[in-house]
Amino acid sequence: MTMYPWRGEFTVGNPESRVAIVTLGDTFDFPADKVAIWGQMKTENLGVEKVVANVISNPNIRYLVICGEEVRGHRSGHSLVSLHGNGIDDDGRIVGARGAVPYIENIPLEAITRFGEQVEIIDMTGTMDVDAIMQRIGSLGKKDAYGEPFIVEFVERKKEPGMVSLTGKVSLHKDILLDPYLEIDEMPQEV
Repeated sequence: MTMYPWRGEFTVGNPESRVAIVTLGDTFDFPADKVAIWGQMKTENLGVEKVVANVISNPNIRYLVICGEEVRGHRSGHSLVSLHGNGIDDDGRIVGARGAVPYIENIPLEAITRFGEQVEIIDMTGTMDVDAIMQRIGSLGKKDAYGEPFIVEFVERKKEPGMVSLTGKVSLHKDILLDPYLEIDEMPQEV
């Protein structure tokens, strides 16, 4: 049985299929018997992480098709292609990615390595024609499953001393800093 451990906007089709599809900012329907999993990926960080985690949890997936229109500003498709080809630097930034915040923080390097080895990227970014996408999928070669499932558990980011994680609704105050990861730190008080 295949596990897709990370939630997101996706549809599960045939877990024996060798193909997964990322539709970027668009929504398409594909034949469930021909595609293992498909769905949107809107962000160049957590979205990319979810795709990687879900794809490598199913060793039958050997091809990842990227299609649909790129998400403006995020460039999530470009980030996914860059991650596959270039990996990350010591700070977790996807090498060569042009997205706004292309950082990998919640999955281990082993998962990124496995992703690069397990799947071949079929970059059809900008393609909106489902028939053309399915025709390309039909031309792909047959590959054996890639070993055992690799299950990625969510890894919490290390917090700096004095930092607090927030959940739910957040109210800002003049004495509170909020960073993009919903972590706060009190502003220094003037004496």
